[in-house]
Amino acid sequence: MVKESFEQKFAQHLDGLSEKLRLAGEHVARNPVDTATRSLRAVAQDSGLAPASFSRMARAIGYDSYEDVREAMRDKIGRRVRSFAKRAEDLQNSHSSGRQDFFDAHASACQANIARLLQDIDRDLLEQAADRLHKARNVRLLGALGSTGAVEYLAYMANFCTTNWSMVSRMGASLGAGLTGLGAEDALIVVTKPPFSTRSIAAADMAARQGAFVVVITDSHTCPALQHASAGFVVPTESPHFYSSYVATVVLIETLIGMIVSRAGPAARQRIAQVEDGNRRLGEVWAG
Repeated sequence: MVKESFEQKFAQHLDGLSEKLRLAGEHVARNPVDTATRSLRAVAQDSGLAPASFSRMARAIGYDSYEDVREAMRDKIGRRVRSFAKRAEDLQNSHSSGRQDFFDAHASACQANIARLLQDIDRDLLEQAADRLHKARNVRLLGALGSTGAVEYLAYMANFCTTNWSMVSRMGASLGAGLTGLGAEDALIVVTKPPFSTRSIAAADMAARQGAFVVVITDSHTCPALQHASAGFVVPTESPHFYSSYVATVVLIETLIGMIVSRAGPAARQRIAQVEDGNRRLGEVWAG
């Protein structure tokens, strides 16, 4: 039997928690390393809550004590490290005979991921998401850890055709500042894959509470951010690589931008032409 994670337990009991117990649980989810390595008193002091709030929170979501929560965080951190290291070991053992073997295996896995995406994607939900994103007043983008590059690419594509899409928490910028002011007319797109970024989960929660339309792109139905999603997409990332493959994710975000451009009409075409002209005038692209 698979043991439930802290995030799963917390999500299941969230509606029944008091405000202080909810804040204690959110602090643990955002700070797994501190929870695993620092004393309860120190964690409580950083959070601005009483130590008793953490103990009561632990019992309320099914743990015997706060110490069991700490142990769960220690296991989580340990599994995260071992997982990547073990996958790297498997890669070396399986494909040590030559580069071509790994190329074939990785390329085949990527093709299989795209095939699964085509088969499993909820087309109606994708259309609904594209409509909401097209009509949104502002669209904020967030990707942390390994998902940062995919979101950077998403922002790059979006900025060709619209002016109201932007990344949050970029280059040291405050995450809170990027999310403040979001409401029912706005949207947030979060891309997160295991190990899930606690900041991404918290951002999805905050944006949803503010009424924004939240799109979550992940590769597992156990992703805690999905509980806050208005539209959630689980994209396959299987690979013999030591890390999750983002090939199918790139297919999805490229498709999403294409769907939005198709809805934008002449305004998008004009914007793209202006951006291209600006790039040429600034010498950013080779004109030879």
